Amino acid sequence: MGTLALVATVASPSAAASGQPTGPYTGMGTCPTSSTQMQDPNQAVVGCTVATIGGGGFTVGSTQVNFSSPMTVSFGVTWAKGGPTVTFPDKSTAELFSTVSPTDGKELQSSPLDVPIPGLSNFWPGVTSAIVLIEPAGPITNFAPLSAGENYPIFQLPIKLHLLNAFLGLSCYIGSDSAPIVLSPTAGTTSPPPPNQPVKGSTGTISIGRDPNGFGDTVVGFANATLNDNALPVPGANGCGLFGSADWIVNLLFGLPSAAGHNAITLSSVTTDLAVDSSDSDLINAINATRK
Repeated sequence: MGTLALVATVASPSAAASGQPTGPYTGMGTCPTSSTQMQDPNQAVVGCTVATIGGGGFTVGSTQVNFSSPMTVSFGVTWAKGGPTVTFPDKSTAELFSTVSPTDGKELQSSPLDVPIPGLSNFWPGVTSAIVLIEPAGPITNFAPLSAGENYPIFQLPIKLHLLNAFLGLSCYIGSDSAPIVLSPTAGTTSPPPPNQPVKGSTGTISIGRDPNGFGDTVVGFANATLNDNALPVPGANGCGLFGSADWIVNLLFGLPSAAGHNAITLSSVTTDLAVDSSDSDLINAINATRK
């Protein structure tokens, strides 16, 4: 107890910690541990999450796009005393965490995708293709990391696809903040409407460890997981061309809007680290102790 108290004093929340977290907290430098939500004394669990999506892709109608570079997702998590849970057919339960936006506001970071326009030979990116940015259209909700392996979404994430093309202007989107594409990927087996068929994901390798410096938090890792969602609808385009005059062209080319059962997204090589604690100050101390 004396040793732990000494460590906590050296790495107190008020201490000026510099550098980025390392070890099990790598990538958690923007975790919003100082937010009012995470410091609320009614929280039974607080934590930090960072996930890297190494591959995969999406299908909208007959258009298939592979992710050409990794994506990163990061946010804080909270679960209040007596908070919401989900019960599975085997009677096991899992907490549904609330999420808190990271300090830099970048919950989802991805690189641009070069998406060919159907019917055109793609030799001029941004002209014979659309440069597509995957952007969040709202916060992650219903985060259930302990549902891994169950036929239940691990999270819900609303997104919109920002299409950049010389003829479509700078405000061309598929989906919007008010009518987003909602991803509900699972590591279990999907239940899509036809013509899509069920597909099975993978939890990858699961690890559970304690803080290396003696603090009270637990670090849960999921390595090389595969998540799928092939039951999502995709709305039509908006803001394309002058006053939306080219919306119909984008809808025609990509077959939009596209009903559920005709679209899919796969997130592969997913590595997730989740550090959780019953005390926000203890979590801060644990992260600060690894900064270099």
